[in-house]
Amino acid sequence: MRLAGPGDGQAVYAAVVESLDSLRAWPTSLPWALYEPSASASEDFCLASMRDREQGTGLAFLVWDHEQRLIGSVGLHTIRWDIPSMEIGFWMRSGAHKNGFAKEAVTAVLHLAFAQLKARRVFARTDEDNAGSRATCASAGMLLEGVMRNERITPSGQLKNGCVYAATR
Repeated sequence: MRLAGPGDGQAVYAAVVESLDSLRAWPTSLPWALYEPSASASEDFCLASMRDREQGTGLAFLVWDHEQRLIGSVGLHTIRWDIPSMEIGFWMRSGAHKNGFAKEAVTAVLHLAFAQLKARRVFARTDEDNAGSRATCASAGMLLEGVMRNERITPSGQLKNGCVYAATR
């Protein structure tokens, strides 16, 4: 796992293209996946991630397998340094699902948030129906704080419930 940076866009693009169906299954959690992917948009994400890091507003990590193939991303955003509190978000390449990579990456970033960044709260927001993301949050040690009824709306207008998981120190 390492911070996203210049030149990573092509790898991000390849992972997103391979995973579009699974990413688009959760439009309220991953609205960016609804747009047509491109190598330039993926490179823009990597460059924006660097700016966010420099400004203290976010950290985006890319997760690589032992063959140096990008298998996903996990990041901290919605950072409030006054608390400090931050939101953790993640996605994994379709071919990497159910291998423990998401749990390992989320657990590592949670540790970083608490040990290095001195976070007091790290939370994740998932779609209630996204069993995989919910299981990842729980297995990484986050607790379900609540289900928010009709908190999200899909592009087709369907209301959805959202879940908040959190870990605190």
